[in-house]
Amino acid sequence: MRDVLPTPTFATGRGHALGVLALGALFAAALLPLAAQAADADTAVRAAVAALAPQLKIDKIEPAPMAGFRQVIVGGQVVYVSDDGRYLMQGTLFDTKAKVDLTSARAAIEHKTRVDAVPQDQRIVFGAAGKPKYKVTVFTDIDCGYCRKLHSEIAEINKLGIEVDYLFFPRSGPNTPSFDKAVAVWCAADRKAAFTAAKAGVEPKPAQCDNPVAAQFALGNEVGVTGTPTILAPDGSRIGGYLPPDQLLARLQALDKKTPASP
Repeated sequence: MRDVLPTPTFATGRGHALGVLALGALFAAALLPLAAQAADADTAVRAAVAALAPQLKIDKIEPAPMAGFRQVIVGGQVVYVSDDGRYLMQGTLFDTKAKVDLTSARAAIEHKTRVDAVPQDQRIVFGAAGKPKYKVTVFTDIDCGYCRKLHSEIAEINKLGIEVDYLFFPRSGPNTPSFDKAVAVWCAADRKAAFTAAKAGVEPKPAQCDNPVAAQFALGNEVGVTGTPTILAPDGSRIGGYLPPDQLLARLQALDKKTPASP
């Protein structure tokens, strides 16, 4: 005959309720020192960064993936500061067990947030043929040779199901011919046609209007653009430089197979 386990019994009534309340208070009391420690660390980190570079604006302070440090987002970049504010590290934090570049993974999240905030009507969009499989954001310079090569293959890229959203990044900066060409393209009656013509070497007709070129140039600096073209994947990670259409597709497909890393 099979043994039957006795039915478990649970305390009920006022005594049980008081026990639950006491347990909850115990947990809350245990968490208070942790919250205070985190607040103290944030204060120390802010003071350290302000003393080192008062012109920098801290965007976020978060727990770092390694003990004893805070992860700090400054101008779209990731640095690590010790909880007491004494040490600052800038560089790549790599998880050897998971084989993941944690710094790049966190930076990609921040860059995606910033780039996604650019309204669709502030981009020059070359849509995919049919339903898009992928969308990339490309920071581009009208006069950049590899940018021109990339755009010469835009029809093939679009046929592969890749939408390309262009943002301006005239490398020479404001008040330069490349910057003025970007403004002229934006102010043209047909932006896409003017953009394609300029990429083919046709000098755009000078024009002035309200435009997003300066804002996009500033955004590029915030997300670490140092050259053009800079291609950002849908997750905010950087996948190029210039890439031939088939290689661009392969990079995007490879990203699909990766498990996103926790920031």
